[in-house]
Amino acid sequence: MSVDLAALTVHLKQGIVCLSGPTAAGKTALAMALAKLLPVELVSVDSALIYRDMDIGTAKPTPEELAICPHHLIDIRDPAEIYSAADFRSDALALIEDIRARGKIPLLVGGTMLYFRALLAGLSELPAADASIREALQQRAEKEGWTVLHHELCVIDPVAGARIHPNDPQRLLRALEVYQVTGQTITELTRTQRPGLSLPTWQIAVAPVDRKILHQRIEKRFQLMLDAGFTNEVIKLQARGDLHLDLPSMRSVGYRQMWLHLLGKLSAEEMQERAVIATRQLAKRQITWLRSWPGLTWVDSLSEDYLTQALNALSKEPLAPEKWLKQHD
Repeated sequence: MSVDLAALTVHLKQGIVCLSGPTAAGKTALAMALAKLLPVELVSVDSALIYRDMDIGTAKPTPEELAICPHHLIDIRDPAEIYSAADFRSDALALIEDIRARGKIPLLVGGTMLYFRALLAGLSELPAADASIREALQQRAEKEGWTVLHHELCVIDPVAGARIHPNDPQRLLRALEVYQVTGQTITELTRTQRPGLSLPTWQIAVAPVDRKILHQRIEKRFQLMLDAGFTNEVIKLQARGDLHLDLPSMRSVGYRQMWLHLLGKLSAEEMQERAVIATRQLAKRQITWLRSWPGLTWVDSLSEDYLTQALNALSKEPLAPEKWLKQHD
């Protein structure tokens, strides 16, 4: 390894490092390898790892791994709670400031691209949730069906209607709620952005070059989850009595399919097949996001020198925040 780590450390203290990639690609392994060489602190960018008692199905780093390399923003919410992109942005900004103030380098690692975008590009000024409106919309959905509400959104806001799937109740309800609260569509309101991150960034994505290898990893990882007791993990979550499939936590890939299996709605074989398919679809969406990501350097997680590839990418000049915004518009 020919990289001057002392010089690289000084270089990286200009900004932050963002390490992304599809699920099961090897992000955690690369992040921990970098942490052994550089004075970084890891900040998780993962909408499932925030939840306590959801360890196996989220492929959460083990207690041993976390003891060696602590991660911020892991186990910070109960599965019954909702954690938004705005919540993440607020938490991440505070952590970045604190980490840099202590002379360390923030290394943000994960695959929730909406969180990354919220941090880097800012968020729209949207109204707070209105419980009464949300409840009325929920009751309408139960009586009339989600398709009816989706059709209503398409009439009100064709752009949002095209973007939001009828089977995505959380986003569908939010779009209709915003319109009822403000009289403006969510598309209109999202044109006004909060300022993005004011720091330069290094953008690295890790994945196997061969997509078939990624699919094999996904299938193998889910089997390992089952062997490690994933079924019992979801049984315990169901037994609480306050969780349901409309919660963001329970819509995480694998958990929804296992939940339905435990209700007797899917056989074990159907559950496993659907969970693997859903995870592959998630990986595909993540890759689609990353294909248009500005300033991104891909690292092949199957390469013997993948760590050197990452260090070389970090040795380059960072992407200025205004360039990230300009290229991502």
